[in-house]
Amino acid sequence: MKILDGINWFWAAIVTILSAIFGQYWYFFAVFLLLNIADYITGVIKARYTKTENSNKGLKGIVKKVGYWVIIGIAFFISFAVNDIGTIIGVDLGFTVFLGWFILITFVINEIRSILENLVLLDVYVPVWLIKGLEVANNKINTMAGGNDDENTTNSRTR
Repeated sequence: MKILDGINWFWAAIVTILSAIFGQYWYFFAVFLLLNIADYITGVIKARYTKTENSNKGLKGIVKKVGYWVIIGIAFFISFAVNDIGTIIGVDLGFTVFLGWFILITFVINEIRSILENLVLLDVYVPVWLIKGLEVANNKINTMAGGNDDENTTNSRTR
């Protein structure tokens, strides 16, 4: 029973820390982290399977993932800072809070697409409708943002 209590206290502490850092929706960030890890692992397995393993590519993949987190942090900082400035000057800029969430969901979709692409190259059956659906979602998000599926978005899925 003491072991179970210890495990419960451990997870309670983790959730509390994550909630303090990321707010009540911390689990979105945790899911993104898990997707980062899954994408990296499936990318490494794909590289071994296709005999294209390269430590420089692996390092580049890790640097990209860290870069995603930096971009997300910047997006959330900008959105909250602009919102606070709006409050100071008396202008409602609350809509800017969506900037960080928009960036996060864009990267989540990108990671899922990359994982699925890796699995397809490993000869794992992935329903075509799932791949197409994520592609449509990604294109819709990019169109809403005033852009298109540019080279950076496409190449960021290539490991």
